[in-house]
Amino acid sequence: MTAHSPATDGRGAALGAFVRANRVMLLIVGTFLVAAYVWYALDATKATSILRFAWTFSIPLVLGALTGVVGERSGIVNIGIEGQMLASAFAGFFTAAATGSVWIGLLAGMLTGLVMGAFLAWVAVKFQMDQIIAGVVLNIVATGVTSFYYVQGKSLPAAMPVFEIPLLSSIPLIGPVFFRGGIIAFFTLLAVAGLAYALFRTRWGLRTRAIGEYPTAADTAGIDVNRMRLVNTTLAGLLAGAAGVYLSMEQTSTFERGMSAGKGFLALAIMIFGAWFPGRALAAALFFGLTAGIASQLQADRVVAIPQQFVNLLPYVLTLVVLAVAAGRVRAPAAEGTPFVKGEGS
Repeated sequence: MTAHSPATDGRGAALGAFVRANRVMLLIVGTFLVAAYVWYALDATKATSILRFAWTFSIPLVLGALTGVVGERSGIVNIGIEGQMLASAFAGFFTAAATGSVWIGLLAGMLTGLVMGAFLAWVAVKFQMDQIIAGVVLNIVATGVTSFYYVQGKSLPAAMPVFEIPLLSSIPLIGPVFFRGGIIAFFTLLAVAGLAYALFRTRWGLRTRAIGEYPTAADTAGIDVNRMRLVNTTLAGLLAGAAGVYLSMEQTSTFERGMSAGKGFLALAIMIFGAWFPGRALAAALFFGLTAGIASQLQADRVVAIPQQFVNLLPYVLTLVVLAVAAGRVRAPAAEGTPFVKGEGS
């Protein structure tokens, strides 16, 4: 008879619980990986191209979704992710162009996201302003300011550097896509893994989930609910800032008016589809990216006569379908959008 230690049994139970909780996403990822490798065997160039398209399409969506996850797990609804992305893309690009340093531009873009996150947190927590209205204000201000101060003819002093992880970058199909890229691409992978661990394996994560679900109970346990909401929502702005910098400095090396093009709202849909879990949000974003990538490749190969406008529209149509399907299957944090007043029930 084989003896099992409590630690081994605990890890097995945790793994089983993870698989049960994420079986739909694991099925989606597994199906696409199998299909991708079959396609890779038939045409390596096209398969790698589609997966690279999917990943580059997904990066700002994942970062935007993580911004929403941190905010809503803390009880703050962030509709202003679109504005945070756009303002950060603007600040990062034009700061880099003015200073001649892409690193200063990167820092400026992420700090812009941080400042806008701080604004949202401050008005939502300290002034108890309606959080939807506060997010809409961020979006309107970002659109107006970036359009008014936009200047044509500017360019980055240099392209963002590309890195690769030895050995891992040599893995067929996924190596050149996920383990060879810019700093923000690698930051996205680390952010997903780090946030997933922090939310469910650390004291900070337990407290964050508590203030988003049962703030009164958290307050009774000695947690400063409003302070934690302020800090979490502010720091989450760094993720939205990274998404914006990616758009203007790593993906395209240019800035155009309105270049976020609804990605902040799509990130919110991905957050909901992923049920406020970082790993699921990554899988959902890749699902959208792969679908758009396959449609684009079919159009390029003239397999089907799809107008480009419909290819561009596809992710947003999928958003509506996914939200309709997921509406009754996921549950938002119970206290999201509800200001906490000490001494009152949540």
